[in-house]
Amino acid sequence: MKNFWDNLEKPIMVIAPMADVTDVAFRRMFMKYGKPDVMWTEFVSCDGLYHTREVAGMRDEENPLMQDLLYDEGERPIVAQLFTGEPKNMEYGAKLVQELGFDGVDINMGCPDRTINKQCAGADLIRNPTLAQEIVYAAKQGAPNIPVSVKTRIGWSSNELETWAPNLLETKPAVLTIHSRTRKEMSKVPARWEHIKETVQIRDELGSDTLIFGNGDVESLEDAQEKVEQTGCDGIMIGRGIFGNPWFFTEGLDPSVNEKLETMVEHTRLFEELLPHKNFNIMKKHYKAYVHGWNGAKELRIKLMEAKNGDEVAATVTEYLDKL
Repeated sequence: MKNFWDNLEKPIMVIAPMADVTDVAFRRMFMKYGKPDVMWTEFVSCDGLYHTREVAGMRDEENPLMQDLLYDEGERPIVAQLFTGEPKNMEYGAKLVQELGFDGVDINMGCPDRTINKQCAGADLIRNPTLAQEIVYAAKQGAPNIPVSVKTRIGWSSNELETWAPNLLETKPAVLTIHSRTRKEMSKVPARWEHIKETVQIRDELGSDTLIFGNGDVESLEDAQEKVEQTGCDGIMIGRGIFGNPWFFTEGLDPSVNEKLETMVEHTRLFEELLPHKNFNIMKKHYKAYVHGWNGAKELRIKLMEAKNGDEVAATVTEYLDKL
């Protein structure tokens, strides 16, 4: 098996997989302005992949789920994240990911969304450790030539790392990423990084070779480095900190208001070009992140929320900059 993780210098900095955020347009912005060590796709449903291709017979170019697996060669190394509660569907999805040329496959065992949990997927797997192991083994069966990793939480409603982490480490994932909150907590409380240190200690006591990544409330590269030193983890996965900030991984850069707005328009154009099947309103969560921190930002955000397409966004930004 070709394991790209072995060739990366620690600490490893990666972007978190986020639904309707880390799509191909978003990742292209990071390719240009500051690339992380590893890219991650949005999470994709193995059940949906199997049904639309194998049951419905939909062509790849018509299948919106396949669009979520678009990537550019310049994004490498890139990992596709999948979710399911069905081992056979995970095997199918992992096999497809390997065929598409991804460098790795990651299994979502942390999503707190009720719709996902009702499918026995995401964080619900914390409550079914036997099934969780079966799904990891199914991914390895489907994609024997690329590394399999897992992203999860510290527990369902309380800290269960003492039993949950060894259960996952037994399957020998290449990387185990821990979001340092429970499923019940969602993102409503501050991340508790002492639990990342706890996971590292469990890994070391078991003599496992799995890399441990921490995730939760990382605000900057400096903050990430401090968390590595505090916990001894091998890498950091950054989520909300990268919203509206494709410069996150470029140290010492402080873009001007003009640069932020011009980059936002560029991002919008890419979204329309690469993801025409997606609802334009998805872009608006990014506008909230790009446009803040200066006088007049709130008024501009309100206007951007009314935009219906990239042309209207560009016109609104041009009018705003002309008045500065």
